[in-house]
Formats: sequence, C-alpha cells, structure tokens
Amino acid sequence: MARSDVGEPPRFLQLVGHPVRWRLLGELARSDRAVRELTDLVGEGQSLVSYHLTQLGAAGLVRNRHSSADRRDRYYTIDLVRCRELLQETGGSLHPALSLGVAPRPIRKSRDRSRRPRALFLCTGNSARSQMAEALLEHRSEGRVDAASAGSSPKPLHPNAVRVMKQRGIDISGNRTKHLDEFTSQQFDVVITLCDRVREVCPDFPFHPDLVHWSIPDPAVAGPNDADTYPAFERLATELSTRIEFLLVLLDESLDQEVDQ
Repeated sequence: MARSDVGEPPRFLQLVGHPVRWRLLGELARSDRAVRELTDLVGEGQSLVSYHLTQLGAAGLVRNRHSSADRRDRYYTIDLVRCRELLQETGGSLHPALSLGVAPRPIRKSRDRSRRPRALFLCTGNSARSQMAEALLEHRSEGRVDAASAGSSPKPLHPNAVRVMKQRGIDISGNRTKHLDEFTSQQFDVVITLCDRVREVCPDFPFHPDLVHWSIPDPAVAGPNDADTYPAFERLATELSTRIEFLLVLLDESLDQEVDQ
C-alpha cells in the first residue's frame, strides 16, 4: 500500500518536544506545583519557566489558580485527560491503529503482592475534599487500595459531600472526621494534600511516602448556603474522579516495581 504524505508533525508534538516543556509536564504529572518549585526542579530561570507554562496553558495542557495559602503564589495543574486525547490524536495522524486509546487500568490482583497500597488524603477540615477522595479511591479500586483521610483542623462532615457521594452510589454519611495527628506514625505509599494551606503544615511521615499536592479549592466557600455550593461539590467530585483514575495507574506500577525488587 502506498504511503501518504503525513506532512508536518502535529502541533502537540512540536509543543511538548521542547525539553523544558516536556520536563515541566513530567513534574506536573506527579504533583501540582508553584512556579518557584518548578524553577528549582527544571533548573531554569523563572521568566523562562513562566514563558513555557504560558505556552502549555494556551494549548490547554495546564491550568493555574491562586494559592489559597498565599495569593502571591499560583499552582499549576496538568490536564491529563487533554494530554491523553492529544496523544491519541497524534498517534492517529501517523497510523489509524495508533489512535486507539487504552483506559487506565485498576489496581490488579496479580503476582505476589502481600499488601494493599495505602493512600492518605489531607485537607484542612476533613469535611469534604479529603473525605470524598478517600471514598472515591476505595470505590474505584474496588477496595484494593487502603485509603484514609484527615484534616489539620477537623470540622463536621459537610452535607453536600454526603449528597454528592450518594448520587454516585457511595455512602459516606457514617464517616467521622479525623485529625492528621492520628496518622503521623503510620506507613503510607502516598500522601496527597488537597488544600494549599494544609500543604504548608503537612508533617513528616515515616517510611518516606510519595508526597503529592492537588491544589483544589474548598467547595464550601462557593456560596453562603448549601444550595449555592452544591454545583461546586459536583465539580469537585468530577475532578477527584479524574485525578484518581490516573493515580490508580501510578499505584499499580509502583507495586509492580516493589515486587520486582
């Protein structure tokens, strides 16, 4: 069969093929980061890093928001779903078979794994974000991940968190809120901070877990009453579901590496 002219490389390849932009995406694929952190991680000046982040943002690959802990900071977040879409489109431009997507897989019951991976979610009040993340991870992994959550200043469970989870078939109405001090002596594979403020006070954990930050605003501040904030809770549940979809793949690969060692 004659080969057609494929033309110039797709814009996505041209964009992410730059070494600095590729390294920035690699760092953001692991954790949300502030510009000052990214400059240290990639070893480039702030003006150059900001320029490349702007390019990635214009392409819809990253987004940013002001830190709730320090408004002078902005946290950058990678859009992994958009990256996946563009990678699939890019493959299809070379050969139709390469456009077929592969959905992230759940934690597998395979090989000689002797334990479940453990994940801890932290926010300030443990009333919404971390509780929802804990429930979603347990649910999406079908119980193959041991998830927990806590807060630096625990507050009662938010009714909208209960409602949104119930809408997704998950009952968290009986959950209690917990202080992060309950978990500081326990072993986790990953500790994920969901709040910019709690990241600033996150304690050290034994056995050196992966420390990941997801900069997610508190849905409870979206309005003065529950009816006003409910849409923000729905958006939160959607974002957490997406992030957890990709987290499961990383946990799975980490366990495979542990078995191989």
